[in-house]
Amino acid sequence: MNFDEIIDRRDTHCAKWDKMEPIYGVPRDTGIAMWVADMDFRPPAVVQTALQNMLDHGVYGYFGDDSKYLGAIQWWMENRHGWNVEQDWIFTTHGLVNGTAMCVDAFTKPGEGVVLFTPVYHAFARVITAADRKVVECEMVNNKGRYELDFDSYDAQMTGNETLLVFCSPHNPSGRVWTKDELAQVAAFAKRHDLVLVSDEIHHDLVMPGHTHTPMALIEGVADRLVMMTATTKTFNIAGCHSGNVIIPDPKLRAIFAERMAAMGLSPNSFGLFMATAAYSPEGATWVDELVLYLDGNRRLFDEAVNAIPGLKSMALESTYLAWVDFADTGMAQSEFTKRIEQTAAIAANHGPTFGKGGESFMRFNIATPRARVEEACNRLRDAFKDLQ
Repeated sequence: MNFDEIIDRRDTHCAKWDKMEPIYGVPRDTGIAMWVADMDFRPPAVVQTALQNMLDHGVYGYFGDDSKYLGAIQWWMENRHGWNVEQDWIFTTHGLVNGTAMCVDAFTKPGEGVVLFTPVYHAFARVITAADRKVVECEMVNNKGRYELDFDSYDAQMTGNETLLVFCSPHNPSGRVWTKDELAQVAAFAKRHDLVLVSDEIHHDLVMPGHTHTPMALIEGVADRLVMMTATTKTFNIAGCHSGNVIIPDPKLRAIFAERMAAMGLSPNSFGLFMATAAYSPEGATWVDELVLYLDGNRRLFDEAVNAIPGLKSMALESTYLAWVDFADTGMAQSEFTKRIEQTAAIAANHGPTFGKGGESFMRFNIATPRARVEEACNRLRDAFKDLQ
């Protein structure tokens, strides 16, 4: 795979590139899109071949026997994550934002509280609020550029109205890979407050060298309240297929979720199932290994450049391809450093406040793009903040 290839995604109905001007005011012709969390790389050849086989056949009917698809998920989880999954645990949702919304719908009632450790992926709060549930923000501690969980504080926040915890592992936007001890503490917190625990692990395959992700499902004593969410979409850059796995080991929780799925008449997109089956394979695994090494190179380049600018600090990225940069030490208001990024550097990046409490001084940058583009973004940031140097 040539990850250095520049692929022009403009005018291809691409949200990341075609919407950056109307949303951020960043010029479409000269700007750099570093906001939406998809990659500017083609997926592995095995996925392209699966799609080509569909095109060659030429009939696009309802998807039937899903045993190979479910078997591919089982193979991936066992071989890549050491987790044994039964086929009847697996539900296919229309992506994991939909999976989160389905969990909120299935396991909570209007007016109840849903706990988030913030700052965290902004779509969580959006679907919780839209469902007429209460977002309960438990702010993480930023300990010298590394997020930590403060359970004494979180225990004190609980009122008894909370019924669900949505946990992001690995963490988006900071890229933290949680330790087994931290995961055990999350599980214990959920048990103390009788919360269903939804563990969104969509970035679990994109872990930097030297770090190891542990699935929440491998933590003892949590299975009776656990919902796992995984997907091929982030791993293989096929987010447009809108396919996600909601995996529920507990039969009681599984029955509740199945009832809501049936009531909504949801069924998967056949294109997504063919793509996922192809991706979860030895060929796909080789591609992911090469991808992670490339992303690690981009991470080192971006962090070195950003951290050399006085007042800017990029959190150490342990996973994902999303750099979380703190501008607090510039002394600038959020409007000022945002203006420099968007108007001077012509870069579209996510605004930190959208991720909840604790994100006020941050911006999130997507570095899953050819290295030459990362280098250009670094040069633009240096120029935009040159008065600090």
